[in-house]
Amino acid sequence: MSVLTDLKERGVEDILLTVTDNLTGFTDRIKSIYPKSDTQICVVHQIRNSCKYVVWKDKKAFTSDLQNIYKTINKKQAKLAQEEFRITWGAKYPYAVKSWDNNWENLPKFAIPVAIRKRTES
Repeated sequence: MSVLTDLKERGVEDILLTVTDNLTGFTDRIKSIYPKSDTQICVVHQIRNSCKYVVWKDKKAFTSDLQNIYKTINKKQAKLAQEEFRITWGAKYPYAVKSWDNNWENLPKFAIPVAIRKRTES
């Protein structure tokens, strides 16, 4: 975590947004140095983490249903999609679903407009 300390020592006064891979303690460390920073977990890391509990034959359908959560335009729609996801997959893959529930508050906040969030092809 010395990178954060080095940034502070070099004059970086604030970080507006950090995206992490959810390593234990990393978000807490960021908050201790940059308390105003908005922190979130990288969706790709969250998907990979939850997919480790899913058998190969279900991964395509499982990840397709996950898209209904993280590709929504606002948090309200994402929450509804999360409920549907829980109903569909919760009994078969409780640890994968629990991972999304446990990390919900640290997943993207949907404050960034869709046009910016969406990957564009050049």
